Amino acid sequence: MIICYFSDRVFFETISQSANLDTIKMKLWEQISGNLVLGAYNQIPEWQLKLGPRDKGPVLVILDDVWSLSQLEELIFKFPGCKTLVVSRFKFPSLVTRTYEMELLDEEAALSVFCRAAFDQESVPRTADKKLVRQVAAECRGLPLALKVIGASLRDQPPKIWLSAKNRLSRGETISDSHETKLLERMAASIECLSGKVRECFLDLGCFPEDKKIPLDVLINIWMEIHDLDEPDAFAILVELSNKNLLTLVNDAQNKAGDLYSSYHDFSVTQHDVLRDLALHMSGRDALNNRRRLVMPRREESLPKDWQRNKDTPFEAQIVSIHTGEMKESDWFQMSFPKAEVLILNFASSVYYLPPFIATMQNLKALVLINYGTISATLDNLSAFTTLSDLRSLWLEKITLPPLPKTTIPLKNLRKISLVLCELTNSLRGSKVDLSMTFPRLSNLTIDHCIDLKELPSSICEISSLESISISNCHDLTELPYELGKLHCLSILRVYACPALWRLPPSVCSLKRLKYLDISQCVNLTDLPEELGHLTSLEKIDMRECSRLRSLPRSSSSLKSLGHVVCDEETALLWREAEQVIPDLRVQVAEECYNLDWLVD
Repeated sequence: MIICYFSDRVFFETISQSANLDTIKMKLWEQISGNLVLGAYNQIPEWQLKLGPRDKGPVLVILDDVWSLSQLEELIFKFPGCKTLVVSRFKFPSLVTRTYEMELLDEEAALSVFCRAAFDQESVPRTADKKLVRQVAAECRGLPLALKVIGASLRDQPPKIWLSAKNRLSRGETISDSHETKLLERMAASIECLSGKVRECFLDLGCFPEDKKIPLDVLINIWMEIHDLDEPDAFAILVELSNKNLLTLVNDAQNKAGDLYSSYHDFSVTQHDVLRDLALHMSGRDALNNRRRLVMPRREESLPKDWQRNKDTPFEAQIVSIHTGEMKESDWFQMSFPKAEVLILNFASSVYYLPPFIATMQNLKALVLINYGTISATLDNLSAFTTLSDLRSLWLEKITLPPLPKTTIPLKNLRKISLVLCELTNSLRGSKVDLSMTFPRLSNLTIDHCIDLKELPSSICEISSLESISISNCHDLTELPYELGKLHCLSILRVYACPALWRLPPSVCSLKRLKYLDISQCVNLTDLPEELGHLTSLEKIDMRECSRLRSLPRSSSSLKSLGHVVCDEETALLWREAEQVIPDLRVQVAEECYNLDWLVD
């Protein structure tokens, strides 16, 4: 009935506690109006708000997770024919005329949800202890998320673990009637049952902003650094948390990111805000200066006052996460983090002054800067980088990189650099800096959606430690350095969705350790180097959507280690001859996939 009445004029938006209301309002209005021309300074003209879009019919706007009346007042459109449905934990009687209170699940419905999570079926299996299952489900008090999380945590567990869970839950009674409080206390029992490192990894999720996708690459890297995990073990923990409904893998990440040569950069995870609140709740049990994770739960314009009150005592945090708007030098105060290994700086501004206390974080291993603003940010206080001798990974997102100086302090332990949505041209153009001296141990370089990147500096070919290069969605990149073949340790080369790239340098055929080559969506690539067959270690090629490739080098039949080629149907025909002489070669015709998820956040 709703679809019949509103047709395709139903618009949904999730609102968080620290939401950017102007951005959300603009986005909703553009959807409602069909991108009508807006007034000066990106303001919606009042006359448009009063009259609404012409000839569009009735409109339904659904606002989920609204936290305050002030938020709601900003986001309600009052033009004729517009209805607003508000989903919230709170009532707004002064603005919302009708309120429907959602009831908790009754016993049978709750048991069905619980069994679906615990047993993948609607009812208690014959082999299970029906009484014990019902007791555990009853302790969830009809809270849907608790039923899903606790049920999933007990899947395939022996009866003693079920009994322990029931006892833990029963001891978690509270005098509060708040659904949220009861939910946190019930779910905390299932988190306590997790093994040590899995539990710690779950608690780390609270360090990321609410209602934002968490880059999988960042998450896995942090876990590897601070929990001493190998990459496969970190990924296994990710899958375990997903199976227990403690996080959500976006874009079929469990299957795709689990591929041997997949890039974590292409995937992300999300977490229900209540689960994030649970992680923050459990991490905040210790005194402020003794917490393992020091986190700003919501975006604020300045640092929390209790941090300032405690600044004279060293903070024991291993992870520090800060979420603000623009920060100037005067907005910071000095703090001491002698044990900090991870610093996450989330902000939204065009200028950002790096915190002065970075210079004293002698144990810092991972630094993450993510700008959620609309344009790239310029960083000030770059001298702070000169003391980070132990830094191992650096993630920069939507940052304008400054020109590299001719002499820099070597980041001698930096292994991994990820540049996402950054402006790079000015930093690389005419650069004479010897990158092999600046990053002597760099093994992994990722550049994504840096649309002004036209070429890589030739000195990148002197970084002999490089094992993986991933360049994606860089639309102005025309060619790779001529001497790329000097990277004798390189085992992974991804250059995908770079439509201006017209050739690979012949020297790429000298990469004797190269195991994976991805040139997918390089639509202007017309041929491959003639000596391609010299890549004797090559195991997989991804060349989907390379529509201008009309032939393969004759030497392709010499790729004896090649086991998997992913390509389009037309390109698959080119591999028929090679299939006859290369043992175990599998040519896979890729399914067409158009994904715009990267636009959402």
